[in-house]
Amino acid sequence: MWIAIFSAAIIFAVGCFAYLCRRIYKLMPETVVAPAVKHGKLFRMFAVVYSLLLCFVLSAIFLDAINALLVFVHLVVFLVVFDVIFYIIKRVRKKSFRFDFSFVSAIIATAVYLTVGYVLANTVSATRYALSTEKHVGDFRVVMFADSHVGTTFDGAELNRYVSRMNAYNSDVVIIAGDYVDDDTSLADMRDACRALGRLKTRFGVYFVFGNHDAGYYDNSKRGYDADDLARELENNGVSVIEDEAVLIDDRIYIVGRRDKSAESKGEKREDMKSLTFGLDKSKYIIVADHQPVDYEKQKNVVDLVLSGHTHGGQMFPIGLVSDMFGLNDLVYGHERRADTDFIVTSGISDWAFKFKIGCRSEFTVIDIREKT
Repeated sequence: MWIAIFSAAIIFAVGCFAYLCRRIYKLMPETVVAPAVKHGKLFRMFAVVYSLLLCFVLSAIFLDAINALLVFVHLVVFLVVFDVIFYIIKRVRKKSFRFDFSFVSAIIATAVYLTVGYVLANTVSATRYALSTEKHVGDFRVVMFADSHVGTTFDGAELNRYVSRMNAYNSDVVIIAGDYVDDDTSLADMRDACRALGRLKTRFGVYFVFGNHDAGYYDNSKRGYDADDLARELENNGVSVIEDEAVLIDDRIYIVGRRDKSAESKGEKREDMKSLTFGLDKSKYIIVADHQPVDYEKQKNVVDLVLSGHTHGGQMFPIGLVSDMFGLNDLVYGHERRADTDFIVTSGISDWAFKFKIGCRSEFTVIDIREKT
């Protein structure tokens, strides 16, 4: 599925580049190239392609290749939209425009759209949820965050400012729902980020589950550590790593940490919910931390609350729609109650690869669980 999606994205990007070349070629007056040059049209096209590639390289140096591509694709999409709009206007007024308004409009729209996306990705808010239960839990507060991908929008040391904000909520526990680091997170950043977690203040501790990026998809020699090194650094800073196991908190709430679904593709075993909850006292409230929002049918009515990340809230339109269309995740963002189980998916405190978020914003969540009276 993902191979098909990425292949389609590459084909789309190539099409966008061709369309942009054609539009700039039409926009460029012939006087830009000396009329005496033999094969002037061919030379003009070469000049257009060369200029665009140069702009892309400079953008990639400033942003990186993926985000530079994102900017160019959005420019083309807006250009197509405005080309259609101004074509309709031209047909209605029965008169051509002396100026290419669609190109200027596309540049302005792209700049505004991606500026908003940059702000949403780099401004972290606290999103609050209030849940109720008939189980005897009293009042219990969970702060949860996921997808920090340290090094994308903030480095390890900069995580300290978000730790300070989380501390202000006086949580009972903090749950980190995976993808704490990324394949490109440096060893120094990883250590700085783990030291930042050592400053978290809770009543009953900090709990961590692995995401699909924490162990690293590629050769870990580049970043200089593996999953075991990460787990060791977390535990040295007071964070409990729970993987396919349950921990009882204050004799009233279980926290169950699931091994990430990506383990299955590596031939590793991931316990099912029946096995993970076997022997647990079902009169107590059960929270599951599971990085990817999948397996809802087997979690529904078995546990009380499932916390996930991974989706980044859809991150960039139309990724969320594609996810829903192909059933890649059971929930892209927010809170949903299915039968007697609450499911919460966070958009993440940072981003992966992209420096922009559209349709959602970066966040950590504050979840208040209260016993019904």
